[in-house]
Amino acid sequence: MGRAELLKKLLPGFIPLFVFIAADEIWGTKIGLFVAVGTGVAEMAWVGIREKRFDKFILFDTLLLIGLGAVSILLNNDIFFKLKPGLIELVLVAVLAVSAFSSVNIVGLMSQRYLKGTAFNEAQASQMRKTLKSLFYIFLGHTVLVFYAAFFMSKEAWAFISGGLFYILFGVYFVYEFLKQKRQQKQLITEEWVPLVDEEGKVVGQAPRSQVHNGSKLLHPVVHMHVINRNKAILLQKRPPDKLIQPDKWDTAVGGHISAGENLEQALKKEAFEEIGLEKFSAKLQKVYKWESKEEAELVYLFTTFDSKNFNVRSEEVVEARFWTLKQIEKQIGTGIFTPNFEYEFELLKETKLL
Repeated sequence: MGRAELLKKLLPGFIPLFVFIAADEIWGTKIGLFVAVGTGVAEMAWVGIREKRFDKFILFDTLLLIGLGAVSILLNNDIFFKLKPGLIELVLVAVLAVSAFSSVNIVGLMSQRYLKGTAFNEAQASQMRKTLKSLFYIFLGHTVLVFYAAFFMSKEAWAFISGGLFYILFGVYFVYEFLKQKRQQKQLITEEWVPLVDEEGKVVGQAPRSQVHNGSKLLHPVVHMHVINRNKAILLQKRPPDKLIQPDKWDTAVGGHISAGENLEQALKKEAFEEIGLEKFSAKLQKVYKWESKEEAELVYLFTTFDSKNFNVRSEEVVEARFWTLKQIEKQIGTGIFTPNFEYEFELLKETKLL
């Protein structure tokens, strides 16, 4: 569900309130109440006929309007009406808080119920939570303003804050998100795209590289290659200190993404040349496994080669490369100088009896 879809689901229930504000200004509280309630009933009927569903949110809004209106008329005190939008928003704030900050996404469950057959992948679910967090803070701030205006500001100021300001805040938010999305789309035009795969390696889509490293856990394929010399020492590369993932640690000699349209062989040759300048080598596929961290999820194609001569560090992404003996590696395992991924692969290599 996008931001526009989410706003579309939340706003209809406020229509009776805004109708009441306008009618109250023209005809007074009692007539305004009848007009607003009639609007709420008509809106429920319209949704029921057009969308074949019963909108509980509109019903709740209308019933709360009736209850507070009755108390206000009986006590001849309009403070109840002024608090009404704040109370409505307080319920929404609670729903958004649970959906955005807990494991129970109420808004997501509601959208799946209303939009039959709708399912969210991990990236969409993550994006929805970010949107819900933004909406939570907007609703919370607006609710505080409504309560403050009800007690300490004029009726005209309260009417603007509980009505027009609500739309202004959302308008500013969505214009900002629209411009942000357009800017991101321009960036994606020049960005590297990678295939998305299932756990069997079948390509199911593609995504820009930045989106597979942002915690979305979109599964994408990568190639790793261990370079082993005649003494069974392993070539490792040191990652730069400014790397986003595992900076300043020793890692597999060759590792990189498979770009969209590339096959395994093309990707392996490209990464081997770019990172350690290795050409004219033969490699054997040893293992395919899924590796997951907090930043990403990868389907790793693990290769080995014994063509260890003539390597040459030629990439800015590699600070240094040198051979490590098995004893040197085993002595440093678990100390934090290696990447967790390399330590996992080291155990896999020992199982192959190559070391």
